[in-house]
Amino acid sequence: MQTSPLDIKPATWRQDEEISIFSDAAGQFFERECVPHVQDWRKAGIVPREIWTKAGQAGLLGASISEEYGGAGGDFRHEAIIIEQLQWKGVDGFGITLHNAIVAPYIEAYGTEEQKRRWLPKLASGELVAAIAMTEPGTGSDLQSIKTTAKKDGNGYVVNGQKTFITNGQTANFILVCAKTDSAEGAKGVSIVCVETDEAEGFRRGRNLEKLGQHAADTSELFFDDVKVPADNLLGEAEGRGFFQLMEKLPQERQIVAAQGMGMIERALSETIAYVKDRKAFGKSILEFQNTQFKLAECKTEATVAKVFVDRCTQLLVDGELDSATASMAKYWVTDLQCKIIDECLQLHGGYGYMDEYPIAQMYGDARVQRIYGGTNEIMKVLIARTL
Repeated sequence: MQTSPLDIKPATWRQDEEISIFSDAAGQFFERECVPHVQDWRKAGIVPREIWTKAGQAGLLGASISEEYGGAGGDFRHEAIIIEQLQWKGVDGFGITLHNAIVAPYIEAYGTEEQKRRWLPKLASGELVAAIAMTEPGTGSDLQSIKTTAKKDGNGYVVNGQKTFITNGQTANFILVCAKTDSAEGAKGVSIVCVETDEAEGFRRGRNLEKLGQHAADTSELFFDDVKVPADNLLGEAEGRGFFQLMEKLPQERQIVAAQGMGMIERALSETIAYVKDRKAFGKSILEFQNTQFKLAECKTEATVAKVFVDRCTQLLVDGELDSATASMAKYWVTDLQCKIIDECLQLHGGYGYMDEYPIAQMYGDARVQRIYGGTNEIMKVLIARTL
């Protein structure tokens, strides 16, 4: 898909010529290096490591990392474009967005100068592939209740615990681990410890989990058994800041989920409009039936509303003004809409929509997790309700 099926004047942040050029470059990279291989990646359950290196060489890793730390010197607009192009091209499962727009910002925002110079250039080049380990088998949205510990031991920490549902889990060699440095405290006892897995004895990867969708994404269990980590791998200057670091960055993570949802909505509509124009029944195209026209009219209207809101939230984020409640609105509303529209689009495909070889069937499976990760949509409503 090259153009959106929505008739919307580009948001102000999109009108910068440099953003347009970057969008074309990102789209061409994904079209050339990824699209021909996506089905193989889905079968393998993982995106090959060499694609990360190619993305680094193309300037797509570290797009919003400062130039002084080896990045491209962009901002969240560039990450939003990467997200959009990934969705438009159907490159689901390539965890570049988590690497770029979730993990790297933690290092740049909270890391010491030494940590930034040590890790950010490697994240930008692809030498390091990043993951963040929050969720545990018994703990999802309640991050204060994590059981993984990082206990002081001489000039360092010893990490013990288990994590699950970790994106990039089979590939990542740089993992931000959310752990309790003080188990007696709640939120104030949580810290983020950076684990470089290539040198970490006691670190193990569990299964590459089989999922309903997102089949190309390596989503894994991780185990930490007396993993020794240097003291200077604690993110930032002091213990006990992890929960607050997580809370400060969650609005960006939720905007990312909303942007992913919006990109997939546009692709689903584009694929479906093309299908119903071509497919014939009872002597005419499926699009000529009034029910098809009405269903797609509803979808296009709702998608248009969503697009304007998501683009507005991107601008707020770039301006440093996106608050938690607004990000929660975007995340929950767009992902609910994403599942609704894709369901309608699948129905218009008839029996073919249920065949996994058709993009709409793959989108149906891939979309469902959007309402869960980044905080469930029920949690989003709790956060919004606090502003009433």
